[in-house]
Amino acid sequence: MNKLICGDALRELKKLKSDSVDVGVTSPPYNKQENKKGWLVRDVKYDGATDKLPEAEYQNQQTAVLNELYRVIKPGGAFFYNHKIRWERGVLLHPIAWLAQTKWTLRQEIVWDRCIAANIRGWRFWQVEERIYWLHKPVDGDRIGAELQSRHAKLTSIWRFAPEGKNPHPAPFPLILPLRAIYSVLNEKPGRVIDPYCGSGTTLVAAKLIGHQYIGIDISQSYIDMSAARIKNFAAESHKWMREQELHTVQESAGARKAGGKSQGKFSPSRKRAAQTTLAPQKN
Repeated sequence: MNKLICGDALRELKKLKSDSVDVGVTSPPYNKQENKKGWLVRDVKYDGATDKLPEAEYQNQQTAVLNELYRVIKPGGAFFYNHKIRWERGVLLHPIAWLAQTKWTLRQEIVWDRCIAANIRGWRFWQVEERIYWLHKPVDGDRIGAELQSRHAKLTSIWRFAPEGKNPHPAPFPLILPLRAIYSVLNEKPGRVIDPYCGSGTTLVAAKLIGHQYIGIDISQSYIDMSAARIKNFAAESHKWMREQELHTVQESAGARKAGGKSQGKFSPSRKRAAQTTLAPQKN
C-alpha cells in the first residue's frame, strides 16, 4: 500500500514494520547553517525544518534515522543516501563520519557530478560534486551481496547530470537519481520504496513510474501536498523514465558471453592485435 506520512522522520520510521521495504533513496537537509554562509546556502530554507543544528546533534540524528531504516529494510535490501562534504570554519565534515557509526555496510560511494558549482567562493576549487552512498543490509553476514546485472553495472560510479530545475522545493535532486538507483537494484521485480525526507516527491514519482509501491515521509504538510500532486501527475514525467531505461542496455551480457564460450577476462586474438597496435611505441 502506498503511503504519504506527515511527521518527523525518526518518529514515523519507528512505527513501520521491520524488514518491510526493499529499497530507499533520500537526501536529508545538509545542516549547512543557513544564514552563516553565502547566498546559495542562505536561500535554501525548508518548510517545517531547520538546517542549523549543532553538528554533533545533526550527526546523531542522521545515525539514528539510518539505523531505523536498516531495521525497516529487508535483508539484502539497499538504501541510497545522497549527501555532500561540507566545511565549518575550515574543518572538513564528511558523511563517512556518521555512516561508519551505523549498522549498514557501505557497498559503494558514488560521485554525483552536478555539472554546476554549489560553492562559488574562492576558498577552494568549485565544488560541483555530491556523494550517493549505496548502503547494503547483508543476508546471513554476506557483506558483498548480489551482483548487479551488466546493463546496470556498466553505468559506472560517476553519475553526471544537473540538479532539477523549476521545482518549488529548495533543494530537490533530479528524477534520474532515484530512477537509476531503484531500477538498478530491483530491476522489474515489484517492490516497496521509501524516502524519509520525501520533499517534492521525486523518489516516490520514480517508484510510481517503475511500478513499485512507496512510502514517503516529510515533516512539512506543504511538501506532502506537493508530493501528492506530483504523484497524481506522474505520467507527465514518463519521458525521463524512458530515457533512463535506454541507458540500461547491453548488446550481450557477461553470462551470455561465457555460455557461448567467448573470452572472459582475456582479449580475443583480433582484440589482442588491436590492443598491441594501439599500445605499440610510436616512432618520431
